[in-house]
This record gives sequence, C-alpha cells and structure tokens, in this order.
Amino acid sequence: MTSELARMIDHTLLKPDTTKEQVIILANEAKEYSFASVCINPAWVNTAYEILKESPDVKVCTVIGFPLGASTPEVKTFETKNAIENGATEVDMVINIGALKDGENDLVLRDIEAVVNAAKGKALTKVIIETSLLSDEEKIRACELSVKAGADFVKTSTGFSGGGATVEDIKLMRKTVGPNIGVKASGGVRDRETADAMIKAGATRIGASSGIAIVQGVKGEGDY
Repeated sequence: MTSELARMIDHTLLKPDTTKEQVIILANEAKEYSFASVCINPAWVNTAYEILKESPDVKVCTVIGFPLGASTPEVKTFETKNAIENGATEVDMVINIGALKDGENDLVLRDIEAVVNAAKGKALTKVIIETSLLSDEEKIRACELSVKAGADFVKTSTGFSGGGATVEDIKLMRKTVGPNIGVKASGGVRDRETADAMIKAGATRIGASSGIAIVQGVKGEGDY
C-alpha cells in the first residue's frame, strides 16, 4: 500500500525562497520513493526535468497563475506553453477567483480553457479552485466549469490562502465532477491518516511537501 500511496503524491516545493539545491534533492527523493510527480514553480521546471528525464514514471508538475490566479488568460497560455517547453507534463493552474465570485462564468471558463488548450496532448491540467475562499455554491460552479473546459483534475488549494484541503470539500468536488475527473487534495496534508481520509473521500492525487513523512507513516512538518 505504501508504494500505491506514493504513486498518488505530488512531491511539492513551492516556497518563494526555494533554491536549486532543494529542487535537486526534491527530484531525487521523488525518484527514490516513486512519487507521481514533483511540483515546483516554473523557474525550476527544467532543473527537475534534467534530473527526471530518465525516470518517466515521475512527472514534472508546475503551477500556472500561481498563487493568486489573477493574471489574464493570455498570460496563463504563455506560461503553460513555456513550462511545457521546459519539460513539464502536468500543470496546476489557479482560476480567476474574483471572476468566479463575481459570477463571470464565461471569463472563468475562458481562463481555464486557455490553459487546457495550451496543454492539450502535452500535459495534464489540474484546476486549483482555492476552496478556502469559496462558498459551496462557488466550489460547485468552479468544478462544473473545469469539467466543461476539459480539465483533467480539480484541486483544492494553493496552500497560500489560509486554508487547505478538507474531507468535506473533497467529497463535494468528487460528487460534482463525477468519476472520470481527477480530484487533488492539497494544503495541510501532512500525515498518513489525513492522506487516507482524503483518498477515501474521493481524492486521486495528494499534493504535499510532507510526502516522505506520509509514506513512512510519521507526522510531517510541511505547510503545503
């Protein structure tokens, strides 16, 4: 079960003061533990790719419009294409949260579609809806728009807005998107018990900086 769990974890390091040495360590840990991916900021994509290019089972994941989601669809398109050119095969994009709350569904849809279309055939797209800032109605609408846009996953959180994944949100997201779209729980998952609870609720991927602690069954200290 430990190896199966590792294959569901995006080994994550998104802090602004991340160094090259830390990214190298992260990528080598991902190889050692057979995590699903490393998830790093765009500046580090090529560094991780060079380490992992001979390990095709470990993907290179990066973030788009991170952490606020407030850049334009055109900027997110460029960012996605650039990340893929540098070696990313998964992209986690943050929606325009303000537009969602304003009820501007067409803009939110276009925002997500911009990344989905830029990544199509080259990288998986995960849509970060930032659950801690949304009402249940807004969470449902964000998930529905993500499905309509053709995204591969919906994801709870950036980890930068004061709240992370909850079992209740995972259940709501899974119910909304149905069985064929991935659901990623991220933010505050630091131990095996919490990870197992998220998976039981419907998560198919875990984003965590405590991936090693999770698979080893000990308490992690990461904040993502």
